[in-house]
Amino acid sequence: MDLGAFSSGLLTGLREGVEAALIVAIVLAYLVKTGHGQYASRIWLGAGAAIATSLVVGLVIFLTVGGLQSPYEQIFEGITMLVAAGVVTWMLFWMRRQAASVKGELQHAVDRALTEGSVWGLAVLAFTAVIREGIETSLFLVGQVDSADTAAPSVLLGAVVGLAIAVGIGYVFYHGTRRINLGSFFRWTGVGLIFIAAGLLSHAIHEFIEVGVITVGTQTAFDISATLPHEEGIGLFLRALFGYTSQPEVITLLAWATYVVAVLALFLRPVRRPPAPVKVATSQPVQP
Repeated sequence: MDLGAFSSGLLTGLREGVEAALIVAIVLAYLVKTGHGQYASRIWLGAGAAIATSLVVGLVIFLTVGGLQSPYEQIFEGITMLVAAGVVTWMLFWMRRQAASVKGELQHAVDRALTEGSVWGLAVLAFTAVIREGIETSLFLVGQVDSADTAAPSVLLGAVVGLAIAVGIGYVFYHGTRRINLGSFFRWTGVGLIFIAAGLLSHAIHEFIEVGVITVGTQTAFDISATLPHEEGIGLFLRALFGYTSQPEVITLLAWATYVVAVLALFLRPVRRPPAPVKVATSQPVQP
């Protein structure tokens, strides 16, 4: 088993799985709290359909890539990695902005479905809430599998383990424990995903260089293969996890460094909360 590829898949499955698990846990807990626990099966139905759809989407993309011939395979793989890196970047910042309000929005959606008398709306709610996480996970994992080559099974195994842990975290959250600091969890796993996405970005650029799509900055920036080769040991681990290479092209290295510095700076900056509305005291009318 490739430990680096396993760790990469584990982090992806854990981070994305926790988001989906928390969404389901919030909705289920709210249903039980409001005395509508009998409709929980609708939530499981919607979540299960979203997971199945995500698996099908990921499988279709993976088989499409594998069925192409060179150089179209490399081009499609590069595009898949770029899309995966873009999607996970968008997801990180979306979650960063919405984390404070997502619970209230989900509860409001549950109230609306129950008030309108359509309990099947709960299944739709669960499906739409989970499908985004599922599609993102599928795209990201396909990109990682493409870049991992022979270590692809380790990526998938890591993702399964990460998703299993995420289910456990969702279960604990459902039962109301406060032992898990979700803010710190999302912050540090987000940092890890930024480095993984940067590796996908640089690998995509390398694929485009190989087929001649990119012709600028293709010279080797440095060669440390004698010290830390990416084919074995720690270098292989770093390659599988973060896209490390001991012989990066100038454009590849520049893109990796620019992405990491820019996205980390934006992701780690303090979140600006909207100012609380100021209550204006109403004055009593003056008596004549």
